[in-house]
Amino acid sequence: MKMHVRRGDQVAVIAGNYKGSEGRVLRVIPGRSRVVVEGINMRTRHQRPSQRNPEGGIVTFEAPIAVSNVMLICPHCQAPSRVRRRHDPDGTLERLCRRCSTPIPVPEG
Repeated sequence: MKMHVRRGDQVAVIAGNYKGSEGRVLRVIPGRSRVVVEGINMRTRHQRPSQRNPEGGIVTFEAPIAVSNVMLICPHCQAPSRVRRRHDPDGTLERLCRRCSTPIPVPEG
């Protein structure tokens, strides 16, 4: 499935318990149409001691949220925006901001 966000993008949450929050996309799960956003949808889990984690204890982590609940923040106009796609003359796919029509660069990392 095609996604309007990629790993490393800055996004705003537009629906749900974390509405109005912003964060960076840590992971994209296209098969389930979900994204993991830094600091959003935090969950706690009790871990029993193991070889990897000899202390055990309570672990907090970011749980995935639906990709329809996030909107990409344009680096140029600094506002949440929808994304348009365009093929460049050399054949590469380019993402464009719907507000200011400038290309959105691919995030590094």
